[in-house]
Amino acid sequence: MMYLAAEQARARRADPQQILPGCKSILVLATAYPPPSGRGQGEDELHIAAYARGEDYHDVLPIRMKELVRFIEEQAGTPIKSRWYTDTGPILERDLAQRAGLGWIGKNTCLIHPKQGSYFFLSEIFLDLALDPDPPFTTDHCGTCTRCISACPTDCILPDRTLDARRCISYLTIELKDDIPVELRGKIGGWAFGCDICQMVCPWNRFAPEGDSAFDEKLPPPSPEDLTLTPQAFNRRFKRTPLTRAKRRGYLRNVAVALGNTGDMHSLPVLQNALNDAEPMVRDHAQWAIEQIDRKVRATHQDGSDA
Repeated sequence: MMYLAAEQARARRADPQQILPGCKSILVLATAYPPPSGRGQGEDELHIAAYARGEDYHDVLPIRMKELVRFIEEQAGTPIKSRWYTDTGPILERDLAQRAGLGWIGKNTCLIHPKQGSYFFLSEIFLDLALDPDPPFTTDHCGTCTRCISACPTDCILPDRTLDARRCISYLTIELKDDIPVELRGKIGGWAFGCDICQMVCPWNRFAPEGDSAFDEKLPPPSPEDLTLTPQAFNRRFKRTPLTRAKRRGYLRNVAVALGNTGDMHSLPVLQNALNDAEPMVRDHAQWAIEQIDRKVRATHQDGSDA
């Protein structure tokens, strides 16, 4: 992702003073969101990542951080210069969180808290106020476990605790603005936005709390009918949710691929209708999905004939 690789972004990540001149402390916050509910998680269903089923954290958390800064100013009795982020700038969020004592960076590259798991958002407040630092989290509790590495359908989690974003389902369904590589489409399964697999298999998430109610599930699982959403209907339905990040054409692209992977014949009419969509990307992925379903239908009939 070029916005992370840019030279200016690297310099800002290395020096907080370039983000907030006079910065003396960075307050790192973790806000739990509800873990996957199990609804819409079947192999023949379409699903979206748990974090995206409620309100957009980009809208919720900045308001809270602003209120927290106001509280700190009241306690300090003086105005304080500050800047805050929540996945909105080139900040090494997980590294800062580990240094602030919030957990360790696991093999799946997620920050994991030993009593909270990994279903939480990170946010940071840069302050020109000196605060006593918390001790860093220095132990690693992944041990010999490799569940996340084994479970990843696209093999994007590498043994050295790095992640090949070009193969990550979350990247492919959210950040990628072009066509999903053909060789990876079949590995995406039913995921129409994001992915929770490496967190769902993590043993530490058995401790995950219920999560902040602001992020309670309010969206139904994706459905074939989503392919009929007009731009206006898409904006109305997903307003103030993370799904707007993929934009209509990206989301419909994802839904088409997910439908092709489920092999549901009942989705063929909406997929065929999507061949007339104004977006070439939607048309291309709908055609791919139709071919996948047709192939599965023929294979099923062939198996029946052989029997």
